[in-house]
Amino acid sequence: MKFAAAERLALGETLRTATKHGSASRFRTAGDGGGCVFPGAAPTSGVFTSAPSVLLLIPAFNEESRIEPVLRDYARYFRAHHRGGFRLVVILNGCVDDTEGVVRRVAAEFDEISWRVFPGRIGKGGALIEGLKLWPEADLIGYVDADGATGPAAFHELVRRAGEADCVIGSRWLPGSVLHQAQPWLRRLFSRIFHALVEALFWMHIQDTQCPAKIMRRTAAEAVHDSLRIADLAFDVNLLVALKRHGLSVREVPIEWTDQLGSTVTRSLVRTSLVMFLSVVRLRLVYTPLYRWLKPLRPLETWIYLKLKAPPPLSPREFKQADPASSAGSNLPN
Repeated sequence: MKFAAAERLALGETLRTATKHGSASRFRTAGDGGGCVFPGAAPTSGVFTSAPSVLLLIPAFNEESRIEPVLRDYARYFRAHHRGGFRLVVILNGCVDDTEGVVRRVAAEFDEISWRVFPGRIGKGGALIEGLKLWPEADLIGYVDADGATGPAAFHELVRRAGEADCVIGSRWLPGSVLHQAQPWLRRLFSRIFHALVEALFWMHIQDTQCPAKIMRRTAAEAVHDSLRIADLAFDVNLLVALKRHGLSVREVPIEWTDQLGSTVTRSLVRTSLVMFLSVVRLRLVYTPLYRWLKPLRPLETWIYLKLKAPPPLSPREFKQADPASSAGSNLPN
């Protein structure tokens, strides 16, 4: 399939893109594959019979000082080491620096790279929700952060293991993971508290829901996209819960990781953690009968998110709470 050329989408904001290259021969259809699954989920069958095409999303907010070497490293690495098609799309949201200029400059040298621009701050989760609308364009679609914490070789390992499950995710907490630079101790503490909360609410038995190194099959992205509404950093939990409820398989694997200086999460750790706490509690309520009775409070919910300088949940339409049989795949009870 071909990436669309310089299209504009009216979503309340102007979306600009400079995606000009691609060929049908580079993007091949691949079968479903099995893997380690959530408890009760039915594993899928089959494996990729040829090198799959890969679409990598990188959400970016004011990353002019860090993103250029990341883009160059990924483009060069996948040219040299991946036989299937490779495309990298940067989703810029609310940038007020020259991130777009940097991306344009690198894209002029590497036709694998393109970008889409949202003038408003739609958040990392919002950027990924928009980027995942490109799911028809490749066999596999994944994402990493713009800071280079996940190197191209580490992400390529997820690609190699994509035949093991509908979604393969990196984990910094599994035996075998390689951490060249660990996160600050306070951030690790908050991470473990958040993990305990997520496990208590959703029972997914995943050690590292927040590692921004994930890849999924096209069919998985299609199945869960309408359930993705969290625009802040708790997006990863939203994604994993949606996969669980659709009965899709997830494999968590060790990853090579280097924590990067200058993280906006570390600089605003308490506020970011509070937003993520609110989002996962909201997500749990979404899947209960109580949620419909909370509708009058939604303007207050939006106000709270905005006061916390966070993007409110993207909810132009409600999460599906219908009979599991009405959704793609087989949902699991919580």
